[in-house]
Amino acid sequence: MTKKEKASYIIHELEKLYPNTPIPLDHSSPYTLLIAVLLSAQCTDERVNKITPLLFSKANNPFEMIKLSMEEIKQIIRPCGLSPKKAFAIYTLSQILIEKYDGEIPENIELLEELPGVGHKTASVVMSQAFGHPMFPVDTHIHRLLTRWGITNGKNVIQTEKDAKKLFPIEKWNKLHLQIIFYGREYSPARSPKLEKDFITKCIGTKKAISELS
Repeated sequence: MTKKEKASYIIHELEKLYPNTPIPLDHSSPYTLLIAVLLSAQCTDERVNKITPLLFSKANNPFEMIKLSMEEIKQIIRPCGLSPKKAFAIYTLSQILIEKYDGEIPENIELLEELPGVGHKTASVVMSQAFGHPMFPVDTHIHRLLTRWGITNGKNVIQTEKDAKKLFPIEKWNKLHLQIIFYGREYSPARSPKLEKDFITKCIGTKKAISELS
């Protein structure tokens, strides 16, 4: 099966499984989405969604966020892990948003990437899910699956994103990256994946992937 055929198969199967793709992180604005995605680094979406209601009840915009002390933010987000680093990023980027953008989230990926704690993946998620720009955010789980399926050579997430964008139609990017995440959680988890459950890998996976899961 060629890579193009694999891509078509993936789109077809994932559309059957996940015709609707709700955004996993609870949010009410581009700002709250940005903060939620930032908190999700090395943390599950489920845990983030348990933490953000308290945080956003106190501050759901940068003007309110900087009224909190960095220590207050740190205490609230502690269950998400890396709380000192994340609290610093949240407070500092909120200050920058006020000073440079009148408290608004810039609708520009390069400007987003300049904000503290905001990497390419986080910026891509905000651009796609908050503003609707075609993006293909690649996290470690998407990287793992697209490598397993032979869509990319698996060198790094940057290369995986480039390979995915070449193969998948641009109009599918925003939905497809969520569908792959949903599939990974349900059928091919990072811990103890099973080939009999991971039917996409069983059908189109590389020989190495199939042997590892068998």
